[in-house]
Amino acid sequence: MQVILAQPRGFCAGVVRAIDIVDRALVKHGVPVFVRHEIVHNRHVVEGLRRKGARFVEDLEAVPAGAVTIFSAHGVAQKIEQQARDRQLHTIDATCPLVIKVHAQGRQYAASGRTVILIGHAGHPEVEGTMGQIPGRVELVQSEADVARLDLPADAPLAYVTQTTLSVDDTRGIIAALARRFSNLVGPDTRDICYATQNRQSAVRELARRVDVLLVIGATNSSNSNRLREIGSESGVPSYLIADGGELDPDWVRHAHAVGITAGASAPEEMVEDVLAALRRLGPVEVSTMDGREESAHFRLPAELADVAPARSAAR
Repeated sequence: MQVILAQPRGFCAGVVRAIDIVDRALVKHGVPVFVRHEIVHNRHVVEGLRRKGARFVEDLEAVPAGAVTIFSAHGVAQKIEQQARDRQLHTIDATCPLVIKVHAQGRQYAASGRTVILIGHAGHPEVEGTMGQIPGRVELVQSEADVARLDLPADAPLAYVTQTTLSVDDTRGIIAALARRFSNLVGPDTRDICYATQNRQSAVRELARRVDVLLVIGATNSSNSNRLREIGSESGVPSYLIADGGELDPDWVRHAHAVGITAGASAPEEMVEDVLAALRRLGPVEVSTMDGREESAHFRLPAELADVAPARSAAR
């Protein structure tokens, strides 16, 4: 069996930073360190940090007063930040810098008197955080049909921002629908959309041309991982989302000559190796990596953790 690995795949710079923050906070402050929501959407990452002493909570009321508390990579609403201050929690913000950039853009648009349109998925923690960071009216749209249902005048001053786990390709149709319906619309340059999301989706489109089956490694609650699987299916290739090698169904690949593997932005490389091991148990495997974009982005750590040696590297 020929196996082709996507390039790029797996951890992005924002995920590396978030995991590194939890690691270093545990070293500096000791056990336990509390994390609001999963630091990233991956069970293996979360369980690994939990074994080291991180405690994950959905409600800050579960955190003892004054305790070290980390906000996840997805970001939080201003009311959560205020709640943390009210309870005198020692907070460390692991929000991805690209998510913070979206928050700042939204606030700038709102301050200029525009109604903000957020393109994203209802219920996703990043969307909830972003809507809670922008003052005034924020309208969430998930599709072109949602654009048609917006109860706003055609000449209303509007601005759009997007969830970072959506790519230029994901948002193009919705932005076009907004522009057709509303005459006073502004938005960020498409170059501001998360590089990691776009790069991984572009790689999957190329990979789908070369393989019979696509395996996407990631969590079921990971927006970007689900989208990678959808892109494979849209390309006409049977595509499956799995967390690790234990979820591989041998029937998926039994008659495949070429199997493609990619990983969502919050999936560690050891899970890629785990899936490869599962494939090798089925028979001989020849592994290659497709040519693709090399990512060199690196995001700074919070100042209080910059000089702390991590318990382990957050990289692959």
